[in-house]
Amino acid sequence: MISLPTKPKIVKKQGNRAIFQIEGLFPGYGITIGNTLRRVLLSSLEGAAIVQVKIKGAPHEFSTISGILEDAVVILMNLKKVRFKLFTDEPQTAVLSVKGVKEATAKDFKLSSQTKIANPELHIASLTKASASLNIEAVIEKGTGYQPSEMRQSGKSAVGALPLDAIFTPIVNVSLKVENMRVGKRTDFDRLILEVETDGTILPEKAMAEAIEILRKHYDILAKEFPKEEKEEKAAEKKTTKKASKKKPAKKTTPKK
Repeated sequence: MISLPTKPKIVKKQGNRAIFQIEGLFPGYGITIGNTLRRVLLSSLEGAAIVQVKIKGAPHEFSTISGILEDAVVILMNLKKVRFKLFTDEPQTAVLSVKGVKEATAKDFKLSSQTKIANPELHIASLTKASASLNIEAVIEKGTGYQPSEMRQSGKSAVGALPLDAIFTPIVNVSLKVENMRVGKRTDFDRLILEVETDGTILPEKAMAEAIEILRKHYDILAKEFPKEEKEEKAAEKKTTKKASKKKPAKKTTPKK
């Protein structure tokens, strides 16, 4: 029988980064479990991102705006980096409106009560003239993984609307390392070290818990379809015992003298 590992633990945590360690994994299970968790963390956790923007004075992504250092392409790239947390499943709208000589950052967005920005200091654009103005209307949605704009477009976009490729995942990076360790007399057991960094909208330990829960639900469905042989054998034994008890004749009692 394959032995089970010890309980996972957090060996280091700093800000949005945490290092998890699982010891006593059967040989080969470090890579198996590590790669599985890494893939789920990067592809399957829900997050929020800007999916569409309207920039006043920029009818298309190659436009330039008077008095603004960056062109529309650079502004759009910066907008992709803004990390949002939504407390509702409904799409939300954020509006940025600034004037004069200043640096526009993510904290200049006016948000609904259901929206929060994790990196408010992120640079959006530099206004270089007193007469310059920047007006952005952004639509924020929930999703998982990475979705190109073509995947979400079901029809014609509104006039002036610029669709964005959306990076929904709240995970910035996941790295893993597997080391050999001693368990009893064997020295080939695995120690799995997972380093998880998030964008600040979710804690690393909660991200791990969600990834494990996603895997557990998948395996539960498979387990129900493929029950253990022991259960089937016990059920068969019970049926056989019941049939035998029905066929077995009752004992005759002899009267007392």
